[in-house]
Amino acid sequence: MTERLIIRTMHSLKSIPAEVWDGLANPPDAAYDPFLTHAFFLALETSGSAIDETGWTPMHLVAEDEAGVVLGILPLYSKTHSKGEYVFDQGWAQGFMMAGGRYYPKLLSAVPFTPVTGRRFLVGDGPDAGEVMAALIEGAVHLVETAGLSSLHINFIESDATGVLEARDFLIREDRQFHWEDDGYGDFDGFLESLQSRKRKSIRRERRRALEAGIEVDWIEGAAITPAHWETFFAFYIDTGARKWGHPYLTEAFFEQIGAAMGDDIVLIMARRDGQHIAGALNLKGSETLYGRYWGALEHHDFLHFEICYYQAIDYALAHGLTRVEAGAQGEHKLFRGYSPKKTLSAHYITHPGLRRAVAEYLEDETQFQELHDDSMKRHLPFRRED
Repeated sequence: MTERLIIRTMHSLKSIPAEVWDGLANPPDAAYDPFLTHAFFLALETSGSAIDETGWTPMHLVAEDEAGVVLGILPLYSKTHSKGEYVFDQGWAQGFMMAGGRYYPKLLSAVPFTPVTGRRFLVGDGPDAGEVMAALIEGAVHLVETAGLSSLHINFIESDATGVLEARDFLIREDRQFHWEDDGYGDFDGFLESLQSRKRKSIRRERRRALEAGIEVDWIEGAAITPAHWETFFAFYIDTGARKWGHPYLTEAFFEQIGAAMGDDIVLIMARRDGQHIAGALNLKGSETLYGRYWGALEHHDFLHFEICYYQAIDYALAHGLTRVEAGAQGEHKLFRGYSPKKTLSAHYITHPGLRRAVAEYLEDETQFQELHDDSMKRHLPFRRED
């Protein structure tokens, strides 16, 4: 690249046209990721969900040429806590602060409240892509070092970004999620036929039990989703959020805004009893993947969570030509229901030598544990064994 790159900080998505952001985030030749869209990030901001007052101060980095053409973006936030990230560094923070250090604020590149692997460096695929990415990395590191921050974290990165980040002194962390993948099953019965007999019977029993109180299931998507559906779903979300986090992360306005702006990407899978919806899950659709996000219920019914979040998601994916279901973070109980362990990655730049050394040692042990645990988890998968 002969022209000089200019790196600037953008404190609001209103500062960049949607077509510019989306052209870099979801280029035509890449798999579509709904979480990277301008509409999704803008809704997080304008709904009051990811803003300064909630501990998420937008500081997105933009790489431009001298003519002002945007060549790359790194979504970035200054954080005063570690909530809503799903890559847990609270132990690092506590240890550093007990030793007299100051861990917060820190910098984070992520899609807020979204544990989904995807592109973090939104850069075109031209011959200068590597140079633009490197400039964004240096810009983020410069922010950390000049502001006296403890660290920079880039969560749920794709594996092809790790080499460049390691070369710039980032530590790479591994974790696991559980994803279902289509192996040419055709339909849910075809999927069941791939399972061991007792596992197959167990899932059929769970599905019957989930619906035995006269519960029916609706797939509601696109223009069929009404404001009343969002009001009902938000009540589900509030119930779960209050129990899991104490204070839900997302506002009702967030769901209304993505519903209006991204309706074609959204599927509500809702359980209905006596004409009223009593539970449901929000799902977003990529070009290949169904992403299960938030679940909530106003009534407890055995196995209803598994039916709505796991089995119905598989049903929907198979019916609509999607080859993968990602049902959120963690949850080894998903293993028994055909969701296999998949590696997730994050990258961490830590300025304090002592803290960096301690985290590096911790990550080495954690990675060894993850690799050993993989073998144990795979033994619990329900699929038939050929040997």
